[in-house]
Amino acid sequence: MERIDLHTHSTASDGSFTPTQVIEAAARAGLKAVALTDHDTIAGIPEAMTASEKYDIEFIPGIELSAFYLNQEVHIVGLFLDINDEQFIQRLENFRQIRDQRNIAMIRKMTEAGIDISIEKIREMDGDAVITRANFARYLLHIGYISSIDEAFDKYLSPGKPFFVPKTGVTPRDAIQAICDNGGIAILAHPLSYKFTSSQLDTCIELLKSYGLKGIETRYSTFSAADERDMKRLADRHGLLYSGGSDFHGNVKPHISIGKGMGKLLVPYDFLKRLKDV
Repeated sequence: MERIDLHTHSTASDGSFTPTQVIEAAARAGLKAVALTDHDTIAGIPEAMTASEKYDIEFIPGIELSAFYLNQEVHIVGLFLDINDEQFIQRLENFRQIRDQRNIAMIRKMTEAGIDISIEKIREMDGDAVITRANFARYLLHIGYISSIDEAFDKYLSPGKPFFVPKTGVTPRDAIQAICDNGGIAILAHPLSYKFTSSQLDTCIELLKSYGLKGIETRYSTFSAADERDMKRLADRHGLLYSGGSDFHGNVKPHISIGKGMGKLLVPYDFLKRLKDV
């Protein structure tokens, strides 16, 4: 079966592989197609597109936008983007400014806790990449404040933890409209990651569909076979298409391999064919 991966990250946001290296990894994994979906940025798309031509792998320009719903983040993946759309580029700049404000608030919390941190120190490690919580986690690991990336999220960076600050300025409607107005397709990423009840998830998806959501990730690195069946039923119930991907971040998530997740992920090319028909 021809396999694909529609959810990956590079050094343009919080991954450790350059866009070219993401494509190389996809080629080594035998994938027929791959999407680059960095957080709030399309900066890595041109490099990945060039690399995909060299390795003869189908490439889908994408993005992952963070929004705020029911007091927590939800993530919307956009696929088939027009990266030359000036209106979309301006929207991303607005979203990035909101993220920057959140990052300043997180730095303030960490500084008050006695951590030697600044946006400049993070940028010494990550350059001009979009700064996400994963970048904060890497910095905390670098200075020895934690012993693993997982510890950073478990103890400090997840909702309800000491250094977490919600990204409240972007709504799901904002994120989905930005993708749809660009001509892309909006997908709800990893729907089981949000700790919603079944009823809350149903309500969320119905609302997002009213904004233009076209699909949900029914296959994801952490999903069990039962999870995949449940997400397929959920998509069918709401008349949404299937998508899926590993959420590959390179060495940031070393247990996640591109195209294979934690070893059992399989996203078929048929998913992509149906998404193309929208």
